[in-house]
Amino acid sequence: MCCSAAVVATACTGTSAPQAGSTRQQTPSNRPVAASPKPVSQPQSRVITLAFAGDVNFENRTARLLRDPATALGPISSVLKSADLTVLNLETSVTSRGVPQPKTYHFRTTPTAFVALRDGGVGLVTMANNHVLDYGQVGLADTIAAARAARFPYVGIGSNAATAWAPYVTTIKGTTIAIIGVSQVTELASSWVATSTRPGEANAINVQRTLAAVRAAKRIAKVVIVFMHWGTEGEACPDPAQLSLAPKLAAAGATIIIGAHAHMLQGSGWLGHTFVAYGMGNFVWWERSYSTATGVLELTLHPTGPLTARFIPATVSGTGQPIADHGVRARRAAAHYRALRSCTELASRPS
Repeated sequence: MCCSAAVVATACTGTSAPQAGSTRQQTPSNRPVAASPKPVSQPQSRVITLAFAGDVNFENRTARLLRDPATALGPISSVLKSADLTVLNLETSVTSRGVPQPKTYHFRTTPTAFVALRDGGVGLVTMANNHVLDYGQVGLADTIAAARAARFPYVGIGSNAATAWAPYVTTIKGTTIAIIGVSQVTELASSWVATSTRPGEANAINVQRTLAAVRAAKRIAKVVIVFMHWGTEGEACPDPAQLSLAPKLAAAGATIIIGAHAHMLQGSGWLGHTFVAYGMGNFVWWERSYSTATGVLELTLHPTGPLTARFIPATVSGTGQPIADHGVRARRAAAHYRALRSCTELASRPS
């Protein structure tokens, strides 16, 4: 890894059986393990590293990055590629059509965005956010079609509620993991949320379906990750809606909860046995916004014992790309990230 500072915590994990549907199989290492009179508690071939980052879009300065998709995410791609699976929030529609919705900001890009993400080491995106329907149902249909044509996995949107809340399920080194994407942003939520007859996004305006989706995922995958789009823009502390929903997601079976949307890093820690990272901030972003502080959160799942967490701090540069921090800057950024836990009601260890 390219970072000299880290924030480390511990937690729990597990394994599960696969489900039908969209799956990605990853072959475990075939390296032989030497015989030992004691059980090998954490064989390296079964250690899984997951990486998470925040909001990405390709407008204005970041649109130019798509001229060379292979380098669009910049040097931090080496961190993303080193993980077994990297997940972030793609905050845009992928369309050239549609009617702008009645809101202030409208984001859209071209299908080349999926090439850039794949080349940069990203394996899955959540698209449950407050920009995926910026150009209405036509834009959403184009977005889904573009992702399918690129064979790029996504969660959080679909042709109806069942598909919008459906998990992405992947088996990595023998461990089955289910990932769900949900937005909690209320702007236009009543017209954007997917229903039994309308395409749209998974939105916590329908909290019953959200919790039911987590419970269903828990039945087929012991490791359940919920990627939430939530929080108050410009606030480094989670808001009451976040603090209210997180325990419900944990009780429903979420192993890990990751958040984005506030354009600020928000703290991470433990809610019982659930690891929560309330906000990952901007990652590849079109303007300076509230903060340039960002990073990659690495969660390492071990075959026995708790998972470990490491935050790799970075800064959104003038090109909109994240650049990993080093030296004194990295140490200060890591200390700042640790301090963000103070207003989260999260613990430094699982309980």
